[in-house]
Amino acid sequence: MNSLFKALNDPTRRKILELLRKKDMTAGDIANEFDISKPSISHHLDLLKQAGLVQAAKEGQFIFYSLDTTVVDDIVKWFLQFKTKKK
Repeated sequence: MNSLFKALNDPTRRKILELLRKKDMTAGDIANEFDISKPSISHHLDLLKQAGLVQAAKEGQFIFYSLDTTVVDDIVKWFLQFKTKKK
C-alpha cells in the first residue's frame, strides 16, 4: 500500500492516470502530453506499474499502457472500513 500512496503523491503520475482513464497510450504518446524528458516519463510509468495502477502490454514494437482499476477497488474497500455508522 505504501507504493500506491507514493505513486499517487506525484501530480505527474496523477495526470498520467487521468490520461489513461480516457484511453490506452504508448509511453511516447504520454510523454507528448508533458514538458519533461521521456526517461522521466518512463520512471513515472515504472512507479505506477509497481503500485499496480497501470498495466503494460507489448503490441509489435510498442508498449501500450492501460489503467488497472483492481488496486483502486482494493483501496476503496480499505477506506470504506473506516466509515463510521450513523447512530
